[in-house]
Amino acid sequence: MTGAKVLERFPAGGPRGSWPAEEFAARRREEGEPVQVVMDLRMDAFLVVVVDTDSTESAA
Repeated sequence: MTGAKVLERFPAGGPRGSWPAEEFAARRREEGEPVQVVMDLRMDAFLVVVVDTDSTESAA
């Protein structure tokens, strides 16, 4: 994923039924930030990233 900035990292091994990365991303979306949750398999973590909308629009 190019043109993305990592806002926060969350360990993948959280308590069952807990989705801290998704909850964090939902709060950012409510504030108008274009965020996504992605999995970093190498680090075994969920990343909340802000996607650079300029680079995604020019790629389309």
